[in-house]
Amino acid sequence: MSSLRNSVQLIGHLGADPEIKNLESGAKVGRIRIATTDRYKTASGEWKDDTQWHNVSGWAGVAEQMEKYLKKGSHVVIQGKLVHNEYVDAQGVKKYFTEVKANTIMMLDKRQHDEANGQDIGAVAMNDSESDGLPF
Repeated sequence: MSSLRNSVQLIGHLGADPEIKNLESGAKVGRIRIATTDRYKTASGEWKDDTQWHNVSGWAGVAEQMEKYLKKGSHVVIQGKLVHNEYVDAQGVKKYFTEVKANTIMMLDKRQHDEANGQDIGAVAMNDSESDGLPF
């Protein structure tokens, strides 16, 4: 490998409807939380589920598609990169958080019906129009 890239792929379900914000700059950002679950067998033979929650952001075209197509429970594939952020809270304490910046979101739901125009949108891919040119 000549170079390594920051790349993440997650498959999971949305825990709530997307949160969409229009920023003063005119940019649009969408935020979702998805749950991924790994299943494993313990030494005693009992099956256990390990669920992890992931914060995901999508900008521009991805945010628009999140708003249009996603809802609580949607089954999706997220492809993007890990981003580490920081901010200062109201008490002046610096806080840190990590999220996935989505470049592509693909719906995996077997069939969904877009009531707005009557089209079947079962496998819509939502791509960031401002991506770095990568195919995912």
